[in-house]
Amino acid sequence: MSLNTGKLAGKTAYITGASRGIGKAIALKLAKDGANIVIAAKTAVANPQLPGTIYTAAEEIVAAGGKCLPCVVDIRDENAVLDSVAKTVKEFGGIDILVNNASAISLTGTLETSMKKYDLMNSINARGTYLCSQACLPYLKKSKNPHILNISPPLSMKSIWFKNHSAYTIAKYGMSMCVLGMSEEFKKDGIAVNALWPRTTVATAAVNMLGGDKLMKTSRKPDIMADAAYVILTKHSGSYTGNFAIDDDVLKEVGISDKELENYSYVPGSKLTLDYFVDGAESFFMGMGTKKKAPSSSSSLSTKSLFNKMQTLINPTIIQDVQAIFKFELSGKEPGTWIVDLKNGSGSIVENPSNAVEATCTLVISSEDFAKMVSGELNSMQAFMNGTLKIKGNMAEALKLEKLMKSLNKSKL
Repeated sequence: MSLNTGKLAGKTAYITGASRGIGKAIALKLAKDGANIVIAAKTAVANPQLPGTIYTAAEEIVAAGGKCLPCVVDIRDENAVLDSVAKTVKEFGGIDILVNNASAISLTGTLETSMKKYDLMNSINARGTYLCSQACLPYLKKSKNPHILNISPPLSMKSIWFKNHSAYTIAKYGMSMCVLGMSEEFKKDGIAVNALWPRTTVATAAVNMLGGDKLMKTSRKPDIMADAAYVILTKHSGSYTGNFAIDDDVLKEVGISDKELENYSYVPGSKLTLDYFVDGAESFFMGMGTKKKAPSSSSSLSTKSLFNKMQTLINPTIIQDVQAIFKFELSGKEPGTWIVDLKNGSGSIVENPSNAVEATCTLVISSEDFAKMVSGELNSMQAFMNGTLKIKGNMAEALKLEKLMKSLNKSKL
């Protein structure tokens, strides 16, 4: 939607992780006002799984009406951040806006989260936000309407937001605690420090990797975050600070109706998936967000019967599309290990294999919940998000199982 007012013409915004997704959407929105945009991101060479580089994003920003300085920056590297900030000031004369958008995510439990992953998330999310803020603050103090905006969630100490991915929550909340502290610390300097978070999942490459086409279709476009960010960044910095804003709330406050919000849906008319950390979303993540289906006959079948049926549905097309090997580690009433090979030959399913198999990914779930997932009583994405289903290894590959699971769900068991 066109909320541009021209208020940011000539202003300089330093945006981390702006080569794609929400960061790029915000950059493009500000560019339409004629703002100067600094892209501080790592991607200088295109990645097949995550398209877009700082240079392709810069071309779009210039085409949108802004000026752009693309900088290769790993925000874990203090010298790289300081160097890019110095280049920004040299190029544009100062900094008026900092958007801390760069983030790392691993939705894994305590035993599944290596210290390498833990350090990565905390180094980028919490430490990176702190570092970039520290580096930009001396220049923000000189701006007429300075803003720091962190793409981070409201702070809520409910256990539901910690129990399945404590490391990620700690890292993400670190960004939000920067808002809590810095908004008060720099209030006397007239620097606004706020957080912005989406009500629903947002259709980005990262979400596509997490939930595939299914999650993308129930998400909103990044434009909603860009428009909400624009509204916040054009407010008077001395009177709006220390807020943990939700995107659609921000837009409703400036007159956007529920009907108009529908324009942000990736697929118009779809039922939207709520995002983490949003008040009211707890029941969804505890498995009560969708209407329960009547139990089907499949949920009463043995695990062996379900895998035998799955074997009959394997065909050359599925083998060609998936090209992966899955290990199911089942607990509960019928514990055991099952290997589903959708990569070699005509495919195979083996129970408790005698030889070690290198699987593309491992799915950990109880036999009872596996039966419910097969029958459609338990949504696989919801099962993952609420911790019922745990995935080890390549999560994007795990999503390729969806096609076979759908076929199994539709078959008469």
